[in-house]
Amino acid sequence: MVAAAAACAALPAQTWQSRYSFDSPNASLQIQDFQFPSDSHGIAVGVIREGRRERPVAVVTADGGGSWKVVRLREKPASLFFLNESLGWMATEGGLWRTADSGATWTKLPKLPAPVRRVFFRDERKGWAACERKTALVTHDGGLHWTAIPAASAEPGTPETTAYSWIDFATPEYGLVIGANAPRRTNAGAQADGRETPHLTLMLKTLDGGARWTSESVSMFGEITRTRFGAPGSALALIEHLPVFPYPSDALRLDWPSGKSQIVYHDPSFFITDVWVAAGAYYLAGVETGSRLNALVPQRVRVLRSNDLRNWSAMEVDYRALANRVFLAAPKDGARLWLATNNGTFLSLDINK
Repeated sequence: MVAAAAACAALPAQTWQSRYSFDSPNASLQIQDFQFPSDSHGIAVGVIREGRRERPVAVVTADGGGSWKVVRLREKPASLFFLNESLGWMATEGGLWRTADSGATWTKLPKLPAPVRRVFFRDERKGWAACERKTALVTHDGGLHWTAIPAASAEPGTPETTAYSWIDFATPEYGLVIGANAPRRTNAGAQADGRETPHLTLMLKTLDGGARWTSESVSMFGEITRTRFGAPGSALALIEHLPVFPYPSDALRLDWPSGKSQIVYHDPSFFITDVWVAAGAYYLAGVETGSRLNALVPQRVRVLRSNDLRNWSAMEVDYRALANRVFLAAPKDGARLWLATNNGTFLSLDINK
């Protein structure tokens, strides 16, 4: 990989519009994941904190962000996957849940063989789960029963310190499951002298829709937390680092199906927390890092856009949007790209203008 300092170039003006902000004098919203499965339906999941009390919730819209409703959940959520605007799955601290009504109600599914971090479904029956304990699973009945993928345990790393946390498919045939081995005693690769040290990144790859998976591992700095696929050769991946590293994050151009990658953007003052590919453009979203306290104190939201992965342009974002992390979401071929801050502000961008 070759680091690339990206120049800024003028692009057609686009503005992120504020759509909703969670506002309560005695409570705060902390979002864990965000999905917009259709132009009308969106959902964010997390917890509402009131003093020392945490209440799991979903925040949902059924009218394209015109109004939002808070829905109680029974377990603390970790991630979401929606197959369409109605059918979705939610990974929680206690297992896996399914909704058939856009997140209005949820039904808990049978316990998985290992704690689940994230799922991906091809249709209402076949799906995959990225799990802790060096485990990846496949289901053929919508999550009622699961079978282990043998390749997931083939690479080095102990089950106690190895987890898969991301799944994405570029096509019905080409898919990735990504994980990492990060010993707990070293705080995911941080030494006592304040340096970040390399650790193993694990990757499962399929070229035939999950019939066969191959595994590989590589020692690297940071952890791959996102992949977003566009047309062949147009994918983005995100590497996040510990605060002691010179760059808080790296955006990678991921050439699929070859798997070759190259750093296309990093900046010591910009913590990228999500990436997106849509309508022939690339987006990097995150927060400023003017202080080492940015993990605790919300900072200004930043979004960059590029048409060529070489020249990046800063987009206009409401200066009142402050966050520790941000999430991007959009329906396939949708007209809007959505941004959610971890503290409950939602903004949209008309990407086809």
